[in-house]
Amino acid sequence: MSVILFDFDGTIADSIDVAVTIINRLAEDFGYKRLDLDEIRRLQNLSSREIVKQSEVSIFALPFLVRRFRAELNREIESLQLIPGMREALLTLKQQGDRLGIVSSNSEENVRVFLNAQGLESIFDWVASSPKIFGKSRVIKRLIRQNRLDPQTVFYVGDETRDIEAAKKSRARSIAVSWGFNSRQVLATHEPDFLIQHPKEFAAIVHRDTEPKVFPVIHNS
Repeated sequence: MSVILFDFDGTIADSIDVAVTIINRLAEDFGYKRLDLDEIRRLQNLSSREIVKQSEVSIFALPFLVRRFRAELNREIESLQLIPGMREALLTLKQQGDRLGIVSSNSEENVRVFLNAQGLESIFDWVASSPKIFGKSRVIKRLIRQNRLDPQTVFYVGDETRDIEAAKKSRARSIAVSWGFNSRQVLATHEPDFLIQHPKEFAAIVHRDTEPKVFPVIHNS
């Protein structure tokens, strides 16, 4: 039995377009520039920490922006869709006896509303929220400690470089997914244990691969 913990936005929920819309909606209130397509593409090739460092939001205003973002997203959370292939992948893992959880910087309320709308809440053993965007490792460590888990049986799945960082700090194994916000190239530079292109690959990693494996990076021509 393995434990697979997932990030939420961009990993399970196809929320990137809605997130960009909300970020642009809040731009005037928080004093930063709206994102156009070119800027989004540039940011996708930066690490999470580089994005925060280059943003025009002060470190003091960032927690307030995160709270406003969560509140705005709450109004649209039920309209979001699953990443294609994710439902089947999650159900396969559950049927194989794995324990599933979500550790997100989104609010627990938002995550549960989405899961309930998708009919998936019952398959998750845990849903936990990190109050800080770089605080997921603390939440993962707490889950491991409280449930007396062996970190080497725990996987953390995410679409951003900060998710790889959180897994490493927690001594869990990292699975980076290339369908979310960060590009495949920048994810690979942060050396996740696994780097995948489709949810159907989860079961093969968890139940057949015994050694970490980073899949080849495919550069766009």
